[in-house]
Amino acid sequence: MIPGSCLCGAVQFEVDTFVGPFELCHCPRCRKASGSAFVAGVGVRARDFRWVSGEDACVTFEAPVREHPPGYRTAFCRHCGSPAPDLSGTTAESDWFELAAGLLDGDPEIHPDRHIFIECGSAWYDIADDLPQTTKDELVVMRKAEWKEKRGRWSLS
Repeated sequence: MIPGSCLCGAVQFEVDTFVGPFELCHCPRCRKASGSAFVAGVGVRARDFRWVSGEDACVTFEAPVREHPPGYRTAFCRHCGSPAPDLSGTTAESDWFELAAGLLDGDPEIHPDRHIFIECGSAWYDIADDLPQTTKDELVVMRKAEWKEKRGRWSLS
């Protein structure tokens, strides 16, 4: 069990297992939401997640749809503004969601798989590791194959 929390500690949770993927997303919306070069997002099944406290401190913002649904949704702590877990998109058929890895207070025991949306990356940040680098178009093809294989567990960022 790995604990996690927001900056002020109002939002606290625990995760039993991380299923991945663990991706570093460079899309403009993730960069804006994080204030950084990318968001480190790790896949979690809703059944492996537990709220400890502060679920009521989480608020969401949904940006307009740009190309096709779903839109970009982000959750954050109403007190400190830290990213927060958002399980709103989970269903019985697709119980997976993405969690900002920076919220974790322990080691998830998995490491990033790849960089995604690299064509959107910041001009001031150079990727310096050896992880695979995936464009949006490549990711769409990959996700369609994974969607069929996993029956909807993963979704586009």
